[in-house]
Amino acid sequence: MRKILFILSLFILQPLFAQVSQSTQLQQILDQYFEESLHLNPLRAMFIGDYRFNDKFYDTLSDDYIKKAHDFNEKYLARIKQIDRSTLNERDKNSYDIFLWDRQIDQEQEALPFDLIPLNQFYSLPNMMAQLGSGKSAQPFKTVKDYENFLKRIDGFLKWMKSAQLKMQKGIAMGVVQPRSLMQKVVPQLSAMVVSDYQKSIFWMPVKNIPSSFSEEDKKNIQKQYKLAIKSKIIPAYRNLRDFVKNKYIPASRTTSGFGGMKGGAKMYQFLIKRNTTTSDLTAEQIHKIGVDEVARIHREMEVVKTQVKFKGTLKQFFKHLQTDDKYYFKNNKEVMARYQQERKRVEKVLPKYFDKMPKSTFEIRPVEKFRAQSAAGASYQGGTPDGKRKGVFSINSYNYKALAKFGVETLFLHEAEPGHHFQISLAQEQTDLPKYRRFAGYTAFAEGWALYSESIGKEMGLFTDPLQYYGRLSDELLRAMRLVMDTGLHAKGWSREKAIKYMMDNSSMAESDVIAEVERYMAIPGQALSYKIGQLRITGLRRWAEKKLGKKFDIKQFHNQVLLSGSLPLAVLENKIKYWVSQKLN
Repeated sequence: MRKILFILSLFILQPLFAQVSQSTQLQQILDQYFEESLHLNPLRAMFIGDYRFNDKFYDTLSDDYIKKAHDFNEKYLARIKQIDRSTLNERDKNSYDIFLWDRQIDQEQEALPFDLIPLNQFYSLPNMMAQLGSGKSAQPFKTVKDYENFLKRIDGFLKWMKSAQLKMQKGIAMGVVQPRSLMQKVVPQLSAMVVSDYQKSIFWMPVKNIPSSFSEEDKKNIQKQYKLAIKSKIIPAYRNLRDFVKNKYIPASRTTSGFGGMKGGAKMYQFLIKRNTTTSDLTAEQIHKIGVDEVARIHREMEVVKTQVKFKGTLKQFFKHLQTDDKYYFKNNKEVMARYQQERKRVEKVLPKYFDKMPKSTFEIRPVEKFRAQSAAGASYQGGTPDGKRKGVFSINSYNYKALAKFGVETLFLHEAEPGHHFQISLAQEQTDLPKYRRFAGYTAFAEGWALYSESIGKEMGLFTDPLQYYGRLSDELLRAMRLVMDTGLHAKGWSREKAIKYMMDNSSMAESDVIAEVERYMAIPGQALSYKIGQLRITGLRRWAEKKLGKKFDIKQFHNQVLLSGSLPLAVLENKIKYWVSQKLN
C-alpha cells in the first residue's frame, strides 16, 4: 500500500517539479540576459545605478557591435522558446510573455534601416553626452576615478560620432534621410559645443567643480587632461559632425515631413506603431480615427469649461484669449519653480487615499538646461537610482514662458511626478522580488499611458477645483489625442509639417513655439506620441471593466497596485494580468 501511495505521490508531484524547474530556468534566463545586456549597454547600466562600466561607450553603429547585438538576441530568443510556458505560474507567464515580446521586437527592428538615421533634434547622443559631461546628470564626478572614467567614455563616444557620419552618408545614398527642417535644428545644438575657449565648454563644468577633498596634484592632472581632451578631441569632433550635417547632410535631406516620404518608410512606421503601442492589432488608419473622435469629445468638455468661466465667444476665440492674455503665464523661472513646489505639497496630501504603496525614493524639480531648452519638451522626468543616492529629476522647460501656462501646473505635475512617472518608475525599481529584467523594463505605452491616466484621475482625487486648471488637464489630454491624428497624418497620410502645425493651432490654445516643437518631435521619433493616449485608453478601459466585474469588491488602491507593482508591461500582458486578478477576486 505504501509503495502504491509513493508512486501516486510521484505522479501528483511531477507537474510541480516540472513547474519549479521551468520557473528556475526562466529566472536564470532573465537574470543572465539582464547582466549580459548591461555589458552591451553601459549607459543604461549607469542610469539604473550600476557604475561598473562608467568608462565604457560602445560604438553601437559599428558592424561589430550590430553583429554582437544580433547574436545576443538570437541566443536568448532560442533559450526562451525552450521553456514550456504551460508549466509556469501566472507571474512567470507574464515574465515569459514580456521577454518573448522583447526578443521578437528586437529581431524585427534589426531588419529595418533605423541605423541610417542616428541623429535628430529631439533625441541626440551628442546632446546626452553633453548633459553627462556637465556633471549635472547621471555620470558621477565624485572621485578621481570618476573623472578618469568619463575621459575614457568620451573616447568611445568619438568613435560613435565618426560612425554616425558614415551611416548618414550611406543613408543619403539609399534615400533614407531625415527631414531638412529637423536637421536644421541640429546644427545650433552641435554649434553650442564648438566654443573658442575650452573653459566655456559644458564639458569643463566638472573641472570647475572639482571636490575640495582632491589633492592639489590630482586637481592639476584633471585640469591638464580635460583641457587636452576638450581642445584636441571633443570640440573638433563636434565641429566635424556639425560641418558634415550643415554642408553635406542638409542639402541631401528630404523636404517631406513623414516616414511615408522616405524609401521603405511605410514599413518602418508600421513597426514603430507596434513597438510603441505594444499592440499588434492597430493600424495607422484605426489610430487616426480614434484620435479624431477623442479630439471631438474633448472639445465638447472644453465648451463646458468655457461656459463655467463665463467666456462669451466661440471655442476658437477662447483658445485665442488663453494664448494672448499674459495673466495666464509665468513671468520668471523663480515663479515657475515656486508654483510647482506648492503643487507638490497639495498633491502629496491626497495621494494616500488612492495609493497604499508610495515610492521610497524622492525627486527634485529643476529647470531644463539652457543649451537644449529650445528643442526640448515642455517637461520631462528622469528616474533616480533604486538606492535613492541619485534622486529622480522633474525638469520644466521655461525657455518660452508663453508655452508654460499657469493653468497647466496641476496636470503637468500629476503626469511627470506624482502619481505619474515618478511613481511608476520608482515603484517598479523598488520591487526587489521581481527579476531585474522587469524592474528596469520600459514600455512607452505603459509608462506614458500610466502618466496620462494619472492626469485623468485628478478630479476624482479632489484636484482641478479651478475650472481653468481642469481646462489645463483637458488641454493636455487634447494634445495627446491630437498626437494620434498628427503622427498618423504625418507618417501615413502624407501630411506636411505646415499642415500638422495648422491643425494643432486650429484645435488648441497651445503657443505656436510649443506647437512647432511638438510637430517636429513627431517627425523625429514617429510612433512614440501614439503611446500616451493608446496606453491611457487601455488602462482606463481595464479599470472600468474591473469595476463592473467586481462591483463592491473593487478597491482602487488594489487596482493601482496591480498596475504598478509588476514593473512596466506591454499592454497585452497588462490586460491578461488584470483579468487574472479579477478572476481571483471573484473566486
